[in-house]
Amino acid sequence: MNKSVSSLKRLVQAGGAKIPASKVIANATLVNVMTSEYYPADVAIYEDTIVAVGDVSDYKGPDTEIIDASGKYLAPGLIDGHIHSECSKMSITSFAKAVVPCGTTSMVSGLDEYISVSGLEGLEEVFAEIDGTPLKVFWGAPFKTPYTIPKSTIAFNFDPSVHAKVQQWDRCYGVWEVVREFIQEEDDDTLGAIAEAGKNRLPIFGCAPMARGKDLNAYLCSGVRLDHESYDHEEVIEKMRNGMHMLIRESSVTHFLAENIRAVTEVNPALARRVSFCTDDVTASDVISKGHVDNLVRLAIQAGVEPMTAIQMGSINSAEAYRVDHLVGSISPGRLADILIIDSPEDFNVEAVISEGELVARGKKLTYKLEAPTRSEVLSSELKCKKTSKEDFKYWVELEQGEAKVLSMDLKGPFVRKRRDVRLKVENSVVLPDPEQDVAMVSVLERFGQNGNRSLAFCSGWKLESGAMASSAAPDDNNLIVMGVDAQDMSTAVNHLIASGGGQVVVDGGEIIEFLPLPVGGIASDMEPEEIARREILLNEAAATLGCPLDEPLMYMFFLPITAIQDYAITDVGPIDCVALTTFDPILKLIGE
Repeated sequence: MNKSVSSLKRLVQAGGAKIPASKVIANATLVNVMTSEYYPADVAIYEDTIVAVGDVSDYKGPDTEIIDASGKYLAPGLIDGHIHSECSKMSITSFAKAVVPCGTTSMVSGLDEYISVSGLEGLEEVFAEIDGTPLKVFWGAPFKTPYTIPKSTIAFNFDPSVHAKVQQWDRCYGVWEVVREFIQEEDDDTLGAIAEAGKNRLPIFGCAPMARGKDLNAYLCSGVRLDHESYDHEEVIEKMRNGMHMLIRESSVTHFLAENIRAVTEVNPALARRVSFCTDDVTASDVISKGHVDNLVRLAIQAGVEPMTAIQMGSINSAEAYRVDHLVGSISPGRLADILIIDSPEDFNVEAVISEGELVARGKKLTYKLEAPTRSEVLSSELKCKKTSKEDFKYWVELEQGEAKVLSMDLKGPFVRKRRDVRLKVENSVVLPDPEQDVAMVSVLERFGQNGNRSLAFCSGWKLESGAMASSAAPDDNNLIVMGVDAQDMSTAVNHLIASGGGQVVVDGGEIIEFLPLPVGGIASDMEPEEIARREILLNEAAATLGCPLDEPLMYMFFLPITAIQDYAITDVGPIDCVALTTFDPILKLIGE
C-alpha cells in the first residue's frame, strides 16, 4: 500500500487518462457510500487502484480488460473492524479462502494470538503470508500481552519497549484492543503504549464491555477512539454520545446485532454514520453456512436499516473509524480497487470480488488456487509441557472424607461467568466433580516451557455427564485448557494434544472421539475451510454425546481464560476473580463427616 515516486507518477497519469486503464468495470450501478447515492457509473482501474468513476470512455485502451457487470451493482469491499481470525482455527490462508468470496477484502486485527505463541518472529511470517493472499490486514499493535490480570504465561510479552519499535512499522495502524481494566488500574505498560501512540499519531482501539458512567469517562480520558463491546443498545448510545465510534459485534457466539442496532432503528438514525461491523470470533462452519460481514449487512437490513446505510456500516464507516478511508472503504479515485459485484443492495448477494484490481472470487469461490506457505519451526505447534496422569486433575484437600463447599464458575453466555456455590463430595481427600449437579473440573496448563504452571477449578453450565474435552487454542494466552468430569479422560485429552502438537479433542471412556489438529502454532490449520467446518461440527456433536447442550461447547470453554469480562475466569496462574483482579481459592469450606 506504500507508493514510490515513480508509481505515484504513473497513477497521476492514469488518473488524467494519459495512460490507459488496466481494467474497466462497465454497465453497473454504483453504490456510492460517500454520498448515499445509486447511479450508473463505470469504474476504471489502473493496476491496483481506482483512477476514475463515471464516464470512463477516455480511460480505455486497446489492452484494457472490460468486465461487464450489466444489471449488477458495485459496492466497496467489506471490512471486518475487529477480528481474531485465529479463533476460527483457520490460518490466514484458510481464512482468506473463506471470507474473501463473501466480500471481505480487509480486516482490522492485532494478530495477537499468533504473537502469544510465536512472538515478533512468528508475526513477521504471518505478515508475509498475508501478502500472498487477497485479504488486507490493518494491523494494530496489541496494547500489551498477555491481556490477563493477574499476568498469565505466554511465549512473548508485548511491552512499551516493543511498542517503541513496532509503532514505527509501516504495517502499524494503531494500538489494538486496549482492555478497560488496564486503564482502570492505571497500568504503566498500557499507558506507556498509549503515550507512544500519541507521539506517532496513531489511534487507540478499545475493548470496554459494560463500561458506563464514571468508568466510561475515565476510560475515554486515556484517548480511546472506538469500541467493539456493548451488551445492549443503551450502552451503544452512551458510548456514542460520549464521542466514540461503535462497532456492532455479531460473532459465532455473541449475537449482539439485533439488540445493538436498536440504537439506530429505534433511538437515533443519525448514529448510523459512526456505526460499523465486526465479527470478533467466528467459526469456519458459520462462515461457510452464513457468510461473513456480508451476513451482518443482510441482518442489519432485515432489522430495518436502509440498504445503503447497512452497506456503509460494512465499508466506509469502518474505514473512517480506523483512519484508513484514504485507502479503502469506497469506490473512489485513489482508493485501492476493492470492489464487489452484487445482485442488489436489498439482497446483498456477493457474486464476484475484485481485490486490489484483480478478480479474485466468483460464485463464492476463489478464482485461483491459493496455497499456504511452508511453515517454519517458529510457528510449529510443539506443546512444551509434560505428559499428565489422572492424579493431576484431582482436587486434593486435607479432609479425607466429607463435603466441600466450592465456588463453581457458572456459565451465563459465552463470556460471562457468575458465582455458584455448591456442595461436593470429598472421598479419599479428593473433591469430586458432580455431573448430576452440573459441576465439572477445569484446568489450564502452561504450554510454552516457561514455568510448568497448572491450575484447577470448578465450572458449571456445560452439563457434561461423562468424558472430557481440551484445546490448545484458548485466547488470550493460548495455554492448554481441559474440562471434564473424569480425571483419566482429562489426562487422556491433554496427553493426546501434547503428542499431536496441538488441536481440539473430545474424549470419553479413555477413547478419542473426535480430534481437530491445529499445527500452525497450536491454534490454526491450513486445511480447507470446508474441512475445518466439518471437523468443528463433529467436535460439537461429540461434545453433545457427553451431555453438553451448547452450540459451541469448545469455544465457550476456550474463552474461560479471558479475564476482561466479569466475574470469573481461569488461567495457568489459577482461578481468577475478574472484579477483584486476583486469584481465588475455589474451596470455600470443608465439612467433615
